[in-house]
Amino acid sequence: MKKTLLLAALAAALTSQAFAAEKLTIAATPVPHAEILELIKPKLAEQGVDLEIKVFTDYVQPNLQVAQKQLDANYFQTKPYLDSFNESRKTDLVIVKGVHVEPFGGYSSKYKSLKELPDGATIAIPSEGSNSGRALLLLQHAGLLTLKDPSNAQATPKDLATNPHNFKFKELEAAMLPRVLNQVDLALINTNYALEAKLNPNKDALVLEDKDSPYVNYLVARPDNKDSDAIKKLADALTSPEVKTFIEKKYSGAVVPAF
Repeated sequence: MKKTLLLAALAAALTSQAFAAEKLTIAATPVPHAEILELIKPKLAEQGVDLEIKVFTDYVQPNLQVAQKQLDANYFQTKPYLDSFNESRKTDLVIVKGVHVEPFGGYSSKYKSLKELPDGATIAIPSEGSNSGRALLLLQHAGLLTLKDPSNAQATPKDLATNPHNFKFKELEAAMLPRVLNQVDLALINTNYALEAKLNPNKDALVLEDKDSPYVNYLVARPDNKDSDAIKKLADALTSPEVKTFIEKKYSGAVVPAF
């Protein structure tokens, strides 16, 4: 009897060990990233991955904490931003897989078109890395200004070649931009923050990137874990038909699948 019980306990322990879920902690901004991750959490649990989602409202800590091995991966950023971050912070985070595009837009609570912007208008843009350049490139595409290097993804207002309307630029942390919308004439806002502020990019933006924007949002990890089974399962789940359908139905073009 004792031998039978011992064997049963051993078998139960081995079975429990075999089906023990691997914990994977990932950083994300609230919308749409955390919402998409919540969608695939049950699917990953079935595959033995216990996904823990840490929500951040800034673009710095998610990268720092992955680099410091406090978190396993993150999902919130574009390649130009990651490249800029790696260079400035001396980190070596790597892209795993592209998931979606969020067309970047310009919003105003005072004007209904770019043509109404007065000379000397105050324009708020993100201060972080490539987001500043992305905002200025969009304004250049709209014919409002020109850059010394027309393709400079890292441009700041110091890199303007012409500013015929004498616009004044206010550089702020990206998450702050929706909050100052009523204090400036135009604000260039990342779509995740625009959605959180209940702005509809397709209806409310005075200027919006094309659907073929090169600024894909990626799943990002470290060189030491990017090829792990858990990360691979996460990458596959993020680019599944289920996620594609979810993105298309929930965000109605404000977020576009990149796969």
